[in-house]
Amino acid sequence: MGAVVGCLYLDLFISEAQSLKDKRRVLRRFKDRARQKFQVALAEVGGQDLWQRAEVVLVAVSNEQQQVDRMLSHVAEWAEQEPGFVVAGRRLEWR
Repeated sequence: MGAVVGCLYLDLFISEAQSLKDKRRVLRRFKDRARQKFQVALAEVGGQDLWQRAEVVLVAVSNEQQQVDRMLSHVAEWAEQEPGFVVAGRRLEWR
């Protein structure tokens, strides 16, 4: 039995952030809610020094690709509705 790892990359635009502190506040809320709601791992992987941009990756693991695909699709749809930022791009990778 093998593990399936899905990585959902989201490019976020945080228009109201006027400082890195503002950006961190928005990202912290997003990370906490995503972890609680979907049981995914999440990290900021790009744009760390930019105020209004962030690239985050959400990772889900299962023994079935369908389950990971379904979960990350729900996460992407949910993220599109979250306040505080706009999802400017997204991509899915399998590992």
